[in-house]
Amino acid sequence: MSAEETSRFVRLRVELVLEVQDEGEVTKAALGRLAHDPELPPEERAHAESAVTEDTAEALAYLVDPFDLVSEVPGVELQQASWSSERIEYDPDSPDWDLDEDDGADDDEEEVGIG
Repeated sequence: MSAEETSRFVRLRVELVLEVQDEGEVTKAALGRLAHDPELPPEERAHAESAVTEDTAEALAYLVDPFDLVSEVPGVELQQASWSSERIEYDPDSPDWDLDEDDGADDDEEEVGIG
């Protein structure tokens, strides 16, 4: 039996590097989403508002939702997701940021780069 025949589950790994051009707009968008989240208890809302106001990376982590990425894909259902964000030093000319670099991935996996 092949791996495809034995499991219906697929791990999709995505890494994004974003350039924040307007921290205020990112924070404003995160605060707006928090304000309109009916399922967020008041004590959690206060903590989240503080976090997104103090750190743009936290605001982005609140705004980017893996469910949104796959909700319109036919035939799949998101089972589990985790994500985080952090500020990084980024040099697009560095070989460390080569999207085509073979990172030891299996031949079965497909890596897609944009740019």
